[in-house]
Amino acid sequence: MAKTANISLRIEPSIKAQLDELYSSFGISVTDAINIFLHASLMEGGFPFQPKQPNYNKETMEAIQETKDILAGKTKTKSYATVEEMKKDLGLE
Repeated sequence: MAKTANISLRIEPSIKAQLDELYSSFGISVTDAINIFLHASLMEGGFPFQPKQPNYNKETMEAIQETKDILAGKTKTKSYATVEEMKKDLGLE
């Protein structure tokens, strides 16, 4: 039997449960999945996948869309000539 080294990993219990369910559907354990990731990282010389933008919640997605709409000129916004003007309008002065 090959010698092994231990890695201690802390994750939220709910995430662990989701991972257990996910990887068991492939017939492997979370430990097996981590080992696959580590071996693939060595073969690739880095991440074995392209990191992508995470999935955001509904509120964040709406804020991102609002920003895109502002930048595209679809939503009108108020602008200020100076910071002092903005502070006065917001009641901060």
